[in-house]
Formats: sequence, structure tokens, C-alpha cells
Amino acid sequence: MPLPLCPFVPLFDNMNITLTSGKSVSCAPNTSILESLKKAGIFLTSSCGGKGTCGKCRIIIKSGRSDIRSKMKLSKEEIKEGYSLACKTYPSGDMLIDIPKESMLTVEGQIDTGKSRDFLALLHSAGADLDPLAGRIVLQLPRPSLDDNISDLERLKRELFANGLGCLRVPFRFMTHLAAIVREKNWEITLATIHSEDCYEITNIFPGNKKIPQYGIAVDIGTTTLVVYLTDLTNGALIDIASTYNSQIRFGDDVITRIVNATEHNELGNLKRAVTEDINNMISLLCQTHNISTDTIDCIVVAGNTTMTHFFLGLDPSAIREEPYIPTANTFPLSHAGELGIKTNPNIPVYAFPCVSSYVGGDIVAGVLATRIHKKNELSIFIDIGTNGEIVLGSSEWLMSAACSAGPCFEGSGMKHGMRATDGAIEGVKINCDTLEVEIKVIGKNIQPVGICGSGMIDAIAEMFLTGILNQKGKLQKDRSDRVRTGENGPEFVVHYGRDKDIVLTEPDVENIIRAKAAIYAGFSTLLNEAGLTFDDVHKVYIAGGFGKFLDIEKAIILGLLPELPKDKFEYMGNTSVIGTYLCILSRKMRAEAEDIARKITYIELSVSKSFMDEYVSGLFIPHTNIDAFPNVKALIGR
Repeated sequence: MPLPLCPFVPLFDNMNITLTSGKSVSCAPNTSILESLKKAGIFLTSSCGGKGTCGKCRIIIKSGRSDIRSKMKLSKEEIKEGYSLACKTYPSGDMLIDIPKESMLTVEGQIDTGKSRDFLALLHSAGADLDPLAGRIVLQLPRPSLDDNISDLERLKRELFANGLGCLRVPFRFMTHLAAIVREKNWEITLATIHSEDCYEITNIFPGNKKIPQYGIAVDIGTTTLVVYLTDLTNGALIDIASTYNSQIRFGDDVITRIVNATEHNELGNLKRAVTEDINNMISLLCQTHNISTDTIDCIVVAGNTTMTHFFLGLDPSAIREEPYIPTANTFPLSHAGELGIKTNPNIPVYAFPCVSSYVGGDIVAGVLATRIHKKNELSIFIDIGTNGEIVLGSSEWLMSAACSAGPCFEGSGMKHGMRATDGAIEGVKINCDTLEVEIKVIGKNIQPVGICGSGMIDAIAEMFLTGILNQKGKLQKDRSDRVRTGENGPEFVVHYGRDKDIVLTEPDVENIIRAKAAIYAGFSTLLNEAGLTFDDVHKVYIAGGFGKFLDIEKAIILGLLPELPKDKFEYMGNTSVIGTYLCILSRKMRAEAEDIARKITYIELSVSKSFMDEYVSGLFIPHTNIDAFPNVKALIGR
């Protein structure tokens, strides 16, 4: 007697997933809907990289049979309405599905025309002149004759020596077309050059006078977002800015998940291609917007954390996540656009910022360069808050750094209704002390909230704590507010009553935030302890990163994320990584400073520090076990 057919075994060799928009996607047997959509160029938010633990890749099944292998993070109501996780849903026949707006991952680029900023003053304040990494030299070669019959190459070299440019290498790749180029414009040529190590190297040769225009590209490869500056190398002006989500998000929100995908699932090539395509799209967008030929781009400077830099360069990142946490390289030789798949002139140089360690990368070196803390006599702290909290402590005499894993909760990952700081995100929360009514601030104009971002979570938790809705251990007090209710994940607080869904913070969400803030505060404390200093010795705290843009300093202090210092000691610096790359592309002096900063920083590995673990445990309260370290918060609690 034949065995009965299991309902999830595919009945067809090829199945179709049809979206309510009308688009149809082919699905191979034993392939999840998430993977099938990805292959068709439709990307869903999947913070966990498809493990089924983040609950972000929600779809609604309208019809069809499937094997649903996990319902984690879905409520009973959502399951009744047909919600499923795309990463854990395997079609066993043709299906019709709907993709909610909040599940879609949009990576289109955006242009900031009209918002260009002038950082040239910062370059001059650093004591640096405009001296770009790449330059152009116009030469008029003497025409050959019977009396002057040396070869074209020797003629070029002779003219270089005559102009004091004897140390200028002519790569072989330019030999093929040299004869035609020098004769095209009556022996007038323009050389594009880059200073490499102890000499100059020709990166391009043009017929005639092509001194201008000349542009450079500065790139910040963030774990979440990618930012590109188009810079005029002739005058230092910032022409325009393009930005997009880092398409590597489809392989996971955090660097560890992406490293696992790269090494255990052979996705390194795809991770490299994802970020390269993002950069190419942004360069193309900028060039089209300003009618610029890619031949006028003479160099590219890139900064990112150590893992992002490895992915961009195609280097093996596997050892970064394994003790003793050793990257393939911390400093990188000059490469060329053609080697990396960048669609500009293939010969132009690409300079990657040096890193310090596996978890303190070139973006932090660029940040130090931008904030100038390595030149200040007073003690400063620089912090970039994101998935990791990278901290640098020091002055002109010394620099120490550490990285503490905050997890991706500040960027919305792993939180029931968490999301990034984009349109529709609740980014500010106030709770009336008397009525306990909640007032929210949403990113975007006249937009209904669809989730809550990191700054909104910090606001909400601080306000809940001050109003007694949340106790010092992060536990919700059910008798304090009727907004506290029991959900499927235990107690939760309704931040916003919505038409389609309520936006809540659950106790596990609060616990995630408390663990993250405890790690960052412990990072501060441990570095200061290592240096024999206290917060009273700190003159300035510089905050970088997209998250810091919306951060309410007072609420962050109440939570215990930041130390209780006078508010004027905190300064938000914006995206210091791309500012640092901008400075570097305009000045060889800045490039030398960046390399000196990377050598100068002493890295402290917190994972093996007993002091860090003690500080971390002490931080697992609001604001801290040692309430005397937060006298103003203590007074607020008393009132």
C-alpha cells in the first residue's frame, strides 16, 4: 500500500508564487519564499538573515499550500489572518501572497541636492591645504625630429625629469595607446596621478589639456547605510551626496550574521557584489544628476568597519568572529577600481582607510580624524553608536579604543515593532506625569506610525521609568497604567493605539535595550578605569552615527546609556566616517594623519576584561546600580 503524500511535499517541479501586485515568481522545490523572492530581486527585511528569529519578513498567504516550519514572533491574531514568515514558509504548490509595506526592503538611492555642506573650513582648521590624493599634470612634449629621435616613452620621461617629476612611475598598461595619445593633440597630454608610498604613479593619460574637471568619490560603507560624497578636487567643494541602504542587509542586520553567511554559506562573493553594486548605483546617480563623465573621477576613498572593509575588498572575514579575533589585514595597499568592480575608469586608485582591530575599523579612524580629538589637549570621548558601540578615549598624547556589542536593537532589529529611523518610525515619546497620556513624534509628514526606532525606544523607556510605569529592573507595573497589558510575549506597553495594529514595547524589548545600554556604558567605564580616570576628567563627548541624530541626550542619561555630564559636553557630529573620507581625499596630510591615528590607538579587548563584565552587570538597571553616579536622575526619581 503506498504511503500517503505529506502535505508539504512539492507536487510540482516548478511552483509559482504570485504577488497581489500581479508579479509572479518561480519557486524551486524545498526553497523558502524569502529565497525565491530574493532570487527574483524582491527583498524583504530579514534582520536575522533568514533564521526565523527576527519576525521581520512577514507575508500574508492568500491561497495555496505550504510547509510552515516556524511561527515564532507571530501573534495568534496574525496567524489567523494568514501571516507567515517568508524565511520559514516553503511552498508545496502554487501560492498567492501579499507583502505588507513594512516587510519590504527598499534600497533605492537618494540624492541630497541642495543640501551640500562645506567642510573646507574643517580642512583649513586642521592646518591642511588643499592637496588632493589624486592630481593632474599638463605637459607639452617637444615634437620628435631627426635630431631628437628618442622614443615616445623616453620623451615623456625626459619631460617629467625636466619638470621635477622624476619619481613618477608609468605603468605598462598605458604603453598600448601611448603613441596615439601623445600625437592626438599635438603632443600635449594630461597625466592623472596618485601619490603611492614614496613615489607618484600615473593612473590615466589624456590627450590635450584635461586639467579640469576633476572629481573624487568619498564613501562610507556602514552596516546599515551607504553614503557617497561627490567632491570637486580642484577647489574642495562638496558637490552632492547620495545615500542608500546597504544591500547586504538581505544577508543579515549585523556583521556576525553576514560573516556566517559569507563563510558557512559561501556568500562572500554575493556580499562583495551587493556593496559594489550599491556604490556603482550611487556613483551613476551622482554622475547623471550633474552630467559628469566617469573619466573625470580620479580617486575613491572608502571607510567602513573592519568587516565591511573586508567584504568590499573581497577578503576572508572568517577569523574576525573567532577568538583571538584577527582580521586578514588592518592596513590595505592601494587597489584599483577595475580590480574591485567599480564602474569608473578601471585604473583609478581606491584607498581604504586603515583599521585598528577586528571591531574598531576605518570608520572609527575616519571619525577620530573628523573630530580632531587626536589633536586636542583635553580628554575627549568619541562614540559611534550602532549595532556595535565603538568608543575612543584620549587626547593628543594617547588614544585607547574598545568595541562593545550593543546588538541591532537600537536599529530596530529583534524588537516586536522595531524599525530603522525612516518615515513612519516613532522617534520621540513623552508621557504626561499626571494623566499618563502618551504623545509621540513620527518621522515624516502626515504619516501614520508603523513602528518605533531606537531613539523612540530610549525616550519611551526613560519616560516609563520616570512615571513609574517601569521599575528600575525594567519590569512593567500593571497597576500603574491601563496601557500596560498582557500580550503573547508577556507584559507590554502600548506606545500607540493604531487603526490596523497597536505599536507596543514588550518586556523582552525593554530587556534588550537595557542590555545594550549597559554594554555601552560599561565600555565607557572600562576605558576610563584602564586609564585611571573618571567621567569628571572628560571635557567633551562626541557622538557619531545616524542613530545619534535623533537621540535625546537627557533621555539617554536617564536610561543610563550615557554618563551624567553637563549637556553642553555632548556634541552630535553626524556621519564622521564620510567626513573623514572627504578630508582624506582632499589632503595627503589628512591621509598621513589617518594612518598615524590607526597606529596610535591602543585597542582594549573587552570580552576578556573582568572589569568590563563587572561594569556591565552593574549597568543592568535603570539608570545604574550606582544611582549616586546619576544625581540629577536620582533627584527626578525622588520628585
